[in-house]
Amino acid sequence: MQRMLQYCRRHWAAVSLLLAGGAGLCLFWAARGRRDWMDAWLQYVSMPYKRAVSALVDPLPFSVCEASVTVLILFVLFMIGRTVWLAVCRGRFRFGVLALHFCTAAVWIYLLVCAFWGTQYYGTTFAEKAGMTGGAVEVEDLAAVAEYFARQANATADTVPRDEDGVFAVSVEEILADSAGVYDAAATEYPCLDGPERSAKPAFYSKLMSAAGFTGYLCPLFGESTVNVDCPAVFLPVTIAHEFAHQRGVAAEQEANFCGIYASVTSGKAAYVYSGWVYGYVHLFNALYSVDTERAMETWQTLCPEARADIACNDAYWASWEGPVESLGETVYEGFLQSYDQELGMRSYGACVDLLVEKYLPLAG
Repeated sequence: MQRMLQYCRRHWAAVSLLLAGGAGLCLFWAARGRRDWMDAWLQYVSMPYKRAVSALVDPLPFSVCEASVTVLILFVLFMIGRTVWLAVCRGRFRFGVLALHFCTAAVWIYLLVCAFWGTQYYGTTFAEKAGMTGGAVEVEDLAAVAEYFARQANATADTVPRDEDGVFAVSVEEILADSAGVYDAAATEYPCLDGPERSAKPAFYSKLMSAAGFTGYLCPLFGESTVNVDCPAVFLPVTIAHEFAHQRGVAAEQEANFCGIYASVTSGKAAYVYSGWVYGYVHLFNALYSVDTERAMETWQTLCPEARADIACNDAYWASWEGPVESLGETVYEGFLQSYDQELGMRSYGACVDLLVEKYLPLAG
């Protein structure tokens, strides 16, 4: 006990920070049930902070989040190497001190993620703000909307450039450069989606993202969207729109998918419009296939060869990355979602079909 007290006195700053971080996490966990508190935090602290910081990093041509993580990893490796060298060469065993500082840093990083992202899951949802129910749908309604999305994909398939194989051939640079104003129409209908324009950053580590099964992410500490630019570009526009939904305060993945699809198809930008229709169709097809395989295949037969080629190209790419790394990535992210009471986990990506059916059924008839 005496040695422990001496250790704490010697490293009082790190111990104090560790305790303060733990107290902050306890406060977050205790406050999760108070939606009014969460909404106030999001309105007056979290969203203003992220919009301010994202404005600072937006002009930079690279992902600040990626750069920060790279520096952090190099620093951790340096500290581990230095600690081992001191132990071997000078007999100074400081592994306990290193562990204390690492634990303190980890607790504070997690606390900041909870404060500036985890709180999003406990505020008022997009569906509630938009007056949508997102309830269960009838199979016939699901099929009707899937057929509608197939028709729209067919109608817009020839509005985008294609390569010699007939596959979507809009360049990554063009897609990234044309992202401004994607949410103009969507924000007019749903004012809660209004927000400052920000650019999406191409990921330097895109292949690592593919290995882990990710197409993009929002860094809550910088309010910055980073997207995978190695995978087929056909779904890059709607992925950017999905990440922009997160930047506008939409936390749940199924709602961000709906917002990304809706913003894309109403953007008036050919690549985004087509990407949104095809991406929406894929979600609707998968949902329909799970309950009525024959009807789902009927909608597939109505899809034009160009759209089928784009989907097949995307599927082949992701199939080439299947393996333990991708499975680990999905498991980790599913655990992350469930830690914030997102019980659907990765399956929540498919739940956007309820909102799509609610929104588009009147047009599908």
